[in-house]
Amino acid sequence: MKPFWLISAFLSPLMVNAAHAGGIDKSACTFNGFPLYGDVQVVDSFPDIKVQIVDSFPDLKVQAVDSFPDDCGEWKFVDSFPDVKIQYVDSFPDIKIQMVTSFPGLP
Repeated sequence: MKPFWLISAFLSPLMVNAAHAGGIDKSACTFNGFPLYGDVQVVDSFPDIKVQIVDSFPDLKVQAVDSFPDDCGEWKFVDSFPDVKIQYVDSFPDIKIQMVTSFPGLP
C-alpha cells in the first residue's frame, strides 16, 4: 500500500488544475488572481486580461456601473488606478464577456 502523502502529492496539482480550468475561480470571481469586478481600465497593451465581447455563451456577464463595483461582474471603467487592466481582442481571449444592464456575474 502506498503512503497517503505520496498519493496526495501526486493528485493535488491535478485537482487544482481541474478546479481552475480556464483560469476562472468561480468562488472568488477572479481570473488568474485578478478580480472580475471593481475598477477596470481599458488598455492597448500589457493587459491583465484579454477580453472578447460576445452576444451569447459568455464566461462572465458584465454590467457597467458608476459607483460601488463590489459584486461579481460589476465594472466601473476608470482612467487610472484600476483593480484590473483589460484589452479588447477579436480572437484568442482569456475570457468572453457579455455586456448586460442587469444581473451581472458568472452564468
